[in-house]
Amino acid sequence: MKHIYTILFLFLVNGVSLPTWSEILEWDYEEFTLWLDCENRVAVRFSYQLGKDVGNQPRNNNYRLDKNPALPEECQQKTNKVYTKYTHLNETYDRGHLVPFNHMDHSTSSSDETNYMTNILPQVANMNRGAWLRTEEITECYRDHFPLQIIGGAIWDKNSQYLDRHAIRVPQYFWKIIVRGDEVIAWLIPNSKQATDARLDDYLVSVKEIEEKTNNFIVVSDAMKRQKIEKSWSREYCDKRDSNWRS
Repeated sequence: MKHIYTILFLFLVNGVSLPTWSEILEWDYEEFTLWLDCENRVAVRFSYQLGKDVGNQPRNNNYRLDKNPALPEECQQKTNKVYTKYTHLNETYDRGHLVPFNHMDHSTSSSDETNYMTNILPQVANMNRGAWLRTEEITECYRDHFPLQIIGGAIWDKNSQYLDRHAIRVPQYFWKIIVRGDEVIAWLIPNSKQATDARLDDYLVSVKEIEEKTNNFIVVSDAMKRQKIEKSWSREYCDKRDSNWRS
């Protein structure tokens, strides 16, 4: 089901959130949902649930635009091309997944949908392969032991670099929340080369902090919203015998 909302969307400028009004399209795929800011051609939020990992679809890089005729053209980037063609940029940007392919690899169609450009944003390579990847690994570790709810999104700076061929801006931050029962963990990760795997704990925040920075309402208890743990969950539960595990 598709819904359009007019919501207060926050841009982060010099550490201060400035509000603008945008129309947000809620867009459902088979097993995950994106909230698309059609004015800016990007997904501002994503959500999905995970249970036990029962799949092992081989990874593919079939990045492409979503040609669903019900999706307005202006609600996604103009091209599926790599971001590295912008030679004037100081950073190397990956086509970074919001919902990762590996979390949907139990289904050919669902995993393939993660490669739609609606689910892709420019992520600094160190961050995508470092802190952000570690959040994906933590999720993969715990899904076999607990049902999980994952919610996340991105925050932009008014001065964010504009990628003219894609017609989008580069996010300043990415955020992610994982809920397992009455426990929650949340990160606010800068889209920078400093955001390595080893620094993930530096980006731990409370759900309340994310709500305040993004104007998102997260459906967890008030007590859980105030939780801010000191260390990210361990990856000791991981089964890396899977040949498709990304190290």
